[in-house]
Order: sequence, then C-alpha cells, then structure tokens
Amino acid sequence: MPTILYVGELLIQLVFMAVIVLRSARNQAAAVAWIIIVLVVPAVFGVIIYLLVGEVRLGRRRVRRHDEIVARTKQVCREQWLDARYPEICANYQPIATLAESVGGTSPRGGNEVQLYGDTVQVIESLIADIDAAQKHCHLLFYIFMGDDTGRRVAAALTRASERGVECRLLLDAVGSASVLATPVVQDMRESGVQVVEALPANLLRAAFARLDLRNHRKVAVIDGEIGYTGSQNISDAAFAVKPRYAPWIDAMIRIRGPAVRDLHEIFIEDWYLDSTEPLEHLLAIEPRSAEGGMPVQIMGTGPGANNDALRQVLQASMQLARDELVMTTPYFVPDPGTTDALCTAAARGVRTILIVPRRNDSALVSAASRSYYEQLLDSGVEIYHYTKGLLHAKTITVNRDLALVSTANLDRRSFELNFEVSSLVFDSDFASQLRFLQTSYMDDSERVDPKLWRKRPWHKKLIQNASGMLSPLL
Repeated sequence: MPTILYVGELLIQLVFMAVIVLRSARNQAAAVAWIIIVLVVPAVFGVIIYLLVGEVRLGRRRVRRHDEIVARTKQVCREQWLDARYPEICANYQPIATLAESVGGTSPRGGNEVQLYGDTVQVIESLIADIDAAQKHCHLLFYIFMGDDTGRRVAAALTRASERGVECRLLLDAVGSASVLATPVVQDMRESGVQVVEALPANLLRAAFARLDLRNHRKVAVIDGEIGYTGSQNISDAAFAVKPRYAPWIDAMIRIRGPAVRDLHEIFIEDWYLDSTEPLEHLLAIEPRSAEGGMPVQIMGTGPGANNDALRQVLQASMQLARDELVMTTPYFVPDPGTTDALCTAAARGVRTILIVPRRNDSALVSAASRSYYEQLLDSGVEIYHYTKGLLHAKTITVNRDLALVSTANLDRRSFELNFEVSSLVFDSDFASQLRFLQTSYMDDSERVDPKLWRKRPWHKKLIQNASGMLSPLL
C-alpha cells in the first residue's frame, strides 16, 4: 500500500510539473520555483498550493463579462473620440506613448490640467470638496477603504451627495477593504442610497473557479465625468491604524481635469460592471472639457484580465530612454530580471539612477527579497535611498525631469502580473519637475545605502535576503 501511494504521488507531481512547464513559457523563473514547491512540499500539498495560487485564473464567467463590457465601452469611446486630435509629445518620448497605446490600448489625451498631491490631508480635503460639489455622479474605486476618520468623512460626503440626488457608486476590493465592508460605515452609506459593491469576492466557493489573491489594487475617483483622481492614496488616515508601527503612510496622488478623465471613467465602468452587472457605458458620452495648453496624459489600466504585461514594457522602455536621470519611488521592490537589467544598464551608461524605498517595510519577506537585489544594483551604479520618516507608499517615476509616471502599481511582480492597476503617464516637463521636487523631499528624509558597508553586512542577513530573493518569482 505505501508503495502504491508513493507511486501515485510521484505520478501526480510529474503531471503537474509538465503542466507548469507548458503553462509558464513566458515566466521560466516562476516555473522553476513552482516545480521546487511541488517536489519539496510533503504529500500533494504542493500541488494544492499551485492549484490555488499558481495560475492566473479569473474564472470563465468573469472573462466573458470582461470581454463583453470592454467591447461595449470601446464602441462608445470610438464614437466619442472621432474628432480627437493626437496631442503634441516631445519626440524623445513619442516611442513611450506609442508603446503604451500599443500594449495598453489607450491613446494620450491633450488638454489636461493635472494637480499633484503629496499629502494625505490635502488629497482627502480636495476629494471631499469635489464630492460636495458633484451634480451628477460620484464614482469611487479603492483597494482599501478604512473606517477611520478619513473613511468616515468620505462616507459622510458620499451620503450627503446621495441624499441630494447624486448617483454615488463605491467599488471596494473585498480583501483590501474587508475591515469596513461589514461595519455601520458601509451600512449607513447603503441606507442613504450609495451603492457599495465588493470587487473580486474571496470565498472558498470562488476558489474552485478563480485565483483568490488576484486583487483590484486600483485607486480611482471620477466626479461628474469631469474630474478624476488616481495614485497611491487609499481612503485611510496617514496613520494607517492597522499597521501603526510603520506610519505615516506617504502617498502621491494626482487630480485631473480634462479628456484623460474619460479613460479613468472607462476603467471604473468596466470594473463596476464585472461585480455589479450594472451597465454604465452610456456615461462615457460625457465629454470632459479640454484646457487650452493643457498637458498630454495617457491613462493605462493593466491587470490579469487584459494588458497585464503592458506596465512592465512601458517601465523598461522608459528606463532605456533615460538620458540624464531616472528616479523611482516604490514601497515594494521585487523586480523581474528584465526590469533589473534595465535599471543596471541605465546606471552603467551614465544615467543617474535613483531608487527610493522605505527603510522599514510592513512585509518582512518582501523587504528581505528586495534587498537581495541591492548588490547587483549598487555595483552597476544605482543610488539606493532608505526613506526614514514612515512607509513611503508613493509609486512614482520621473525620467530626465521631462516624463512623469504616477501609478497604483509597485515595482514588483504582483503589480505587473496579478493585480488590477492604473498608471498615468504625464508628458510635461513642468509637471515632471513638480514630481521630481516631491521625490527630492523623499530623498532629504532618507539615508543613502553605502555600497561598501552593504557588501560587509553580516553573512546571516545576506543568507536570509538571498533565500527570500529566490522566492521573488512567486511574490
């Protein structure tokens, strides 16, 4: 009997090793890591783990609905953008706009007014003011919505808007916002007429059809189809009560008025339909006003449903086009080999390449894995800074102080391959300079990693970091 069980287990492992190899042609590092797990984890638990989180499974029903709503929104957008003119973009960055359009499916839009926020209080005050001034609808999509002071104030603003006849819809990730979904904060909003829907519900029944750790990590607000917000800010206090020892959370957010808002709205409408079945594509007929001399902005929605490799391609192309300077901020840094090589190559060819990350991270495993990349980066000339005044949560990039990117996505494989994210490319030197000034303030509150001291770190730390780095294809 033991022999039969052993042979049966071995056959199952061999079958799934073949499945992993066949389905992971584009990510061989992840395939190797999963094969090791299938072989090493006792019994068939490795196989079970792979079935739960080893493949990007959205579920057939969700994929069909996604294709349906995308076709409907694209049809409306094609009709509305017939007379749209392609904005003038600096020739140096035209390849980035072309690539983003090719892999992300959205064109750059001219005539946008873009305001940068680097302070949580300012973001929330501005958002509440816009909700209070709303006349038609308020559409919010956030990964985390907490029941703290900030959450209650935003909820109260939505309640006021709903009570005066404004259509209010709030889409919250079922895992990221789990702590608030069953509380009076949400119940009171629903009773006032605010529609609150869970994105990507996580339960055992759904686990049989879809991968549960695929999350909607987007942060989007659209007011009356005219004003849009996106960036790293969740609806929560900077103190972030669930993890106070790492506080404050330091975020970057942008407020947009102009044609690019319709692209943000399209992303919200598609996500809303997937979890509510309410079609809203008719609202894309709203044409945001274009500002004379406004900035070109390109919105790019990425995720496992579609365009999930677009962000990685755009980031790597931006690194390759950098001539003088490349500055990045991210809370979680677990890059794929291509991104690592692009960073090292930029530094090696004389581009001042700067990476700013938190000194203390709320994920010990991710923090250790991040540090496994440091030696290679430092040897290539990349400057690494550890932010010391809280958890730097801003996801930003500036290239030559001419091109700026503000995103919901981290520089890690989860953001590139698993999460639903939104990134905004701003092709304007004035805005890029503003963002670069904000990045400078982060550097002022950071400690630069000394390459010589880093190489002399204790062997046990190096062992832990490098061992964690071996798991990076799965993080």
